[in-house]
Amino acid sequence: MILAEHREAYNEYMSKTDLKLKPIIDEQEWQMIGVALSESLRGHVKVTLTLYDPHEFKELTGLVSVINTYRKEIKFHYDDDWEWISFDRIVSARI
Repeated sequence: MILAEHREAYNEYMSKTDLKLKPIIDEQEWQMIGVALSESLRGHVKVTLTLYDPHEFKELTGLVSVINTYRKEIKFHYDDDWEWISFDRIVSARI
């Protein structure tokens, strides 16, 4: 017999241990991501990014306004908001 508090704690523990692995991206895919990001920056074309998160993959659609190769991140505008996104989080990009 399991107490409700124990079941809740167990479920929380299992949700934290059910982490997704980050896919390995090859050189050709990185080139395709770079082309999509550059087109968004230069042509003001919306791009959809798939971002890695340990619990789920997130999709954001918006515009790239800055590509900072030194810090390896982009400034991404979406839904009247913006954020800096590290290259390490980007899994795919499509226009």
